[in-house]
Amino acid sequence: MSKLSIMAEFWQFLKVRKKWWLGPIIFIMILLGILIILTEGSAIAPFIYTLF
Repeated sequence: MSKLSIMAEFWQFLKVRKKWWLGPIIFIMILLGILIILTEGSAIAPFIYTLF
């Protein structure tokens, strides 16, 4: 399965089951993951990890 099909399936799940409250939670989790990945090798990393 490609990543795009997983996203499409998740979107269908949200539409059918009316679980719209999951959208912002997943969005925030993706943003935090991107933040951790981008700051992994930088001087900011120790400050980011103290938030968690």
